[in-house]
Amino acid sequence: MLPVLSHYQAQSILEARKSGASSVVTSLTLGLTQEELPLQNSGVQLPDRALLPWSEIEEIAANNSACFLIEDRTARKIQFFSETLNRAYTLYPTTSAPTMLISGLLMHRIKDTDPRQDTLAKIKTIAPVAGNVLDTAMGLGYTAIEAARTAETVTTIELDPTVVDICRLNPWSQDLFANDRITRRIGDAFDVVETLEDSAYPRVIHDPPVFSLAGHLYGEDFYRELYRVLTPRGRLFHYIGDLQSRSGAGVARGVRQRLIAAGFKRVIDRPQAFGVAAYK
Repeated sequence: MLPVLSHYQAQSILEARKSGASSVVTSLTLGLTQEELPLQNSGVQLPDRALLPWSEIEEIAANNSACFLIEDRTARKIQFFSETLNRAYTLYPTTSAPTMLISGLLMHRIKDTDPRQDTLAKIKTIAPVAGNVLDTAMGLGYTAIEAARTAETVTTIELDPTVVDICRLNPWSQDLFANDRITRRIGDAFDVVETLEDSAYPRVIHDPPVFSLAGHLYGEDFYRELYRVLTPRGRLFHYIGDLQSRSGAGVARGVRQRLIAAGFKRVIDRPQAFGVAAYK
């Protein structure tokens, strides 16, 4: 895939130039891999021998809220506007896997954690993850990718096709397209789950948008559908947000009540993952 840089890599490149170095070891995949790049008078030499001008590096270094695709000696911000949902999406850098800004709101937790650790915390709540897994909200695909390390299959659902465009440019999302154990479905999770077979998934991960954007994915009717597709003794993780916050506690109270009403026999708080685990 094409190189992708953020201010973290650009700043290290500029520091190497300032020190008089003839090359720099950095990443063109937002930290997934490292390689040595020659530094020339006019710019940084990329693996295809093209030169990225210093002016482009400086532009990237000055922007700490976006990642940049490098193509034809030019840095282009990885940012799209969705006509489907009337939202702007921007790939947002961290010291680990990037997250995504959705009309100004971060998709993952990054305070005292990072998107990868956030994902691992969610997966851990319903371990062991095996058999067929349902991921109701794909986003950048980190949950599906992590689940697919041990699961037989993963079905992941994304509402907005524009998010898939972001994923295709994100180095950390490439297994969504390369791993044949992952099946991507486009549509509203409420509608897609209705089409799935009964008792087909031992594990379900439900990480919906905030309640104000997707209240129907917090309703008893949808929880009954999740209960239906779970196998006997199956487990569900439901991301809610900080259970200790005023808003999170209020949402969690209603979620617990509706999950029990939908048939789940136990609902246990998992505050370290900002959600609850429910058992069929």
